[in-house]
Amino acid sequence: MKRMKLASLSSDELWALHQEVAATLASRLTAEMRTIENRLRQLDWLVRTRLPRKTTGRRFYPTVTPKFRNPDQPSQTWAGRGKRPRWLSAHLSSGKRIDDLRIEQAAA
Repeated sequence: MKRMKLASLSSDELWALHQEVAATLASRLTAEMRTIENRLRQLDWLVRTRLPRKTTGRRFYPTVTPKFRNPDQPSQTWAGRGKRPRWLSAHLSSGKRIDDLRIEQAAA
């Protein structure tokens, strides 16, 4: 590449040089972006063809049988998972034990 003294160039010559450098830079960046986009498309295709597809987004969870029942309203039950229901907390704070609210399981 030819070295030139920028201080000796006129304003018009500097402006022409600036436009030439900007145009060359823009074309090289565009070409590089196309190359990168093609590589990304190829990688995306490889990933999509090699990974197994999921049928659903949710895992299968088995149903859990209830272990505790509200004696005041037998339709209210709790399986022992998650946050304690209000009726259970109320019974426990009134002095009952959690085993008093347990549902009798049939012997298998």
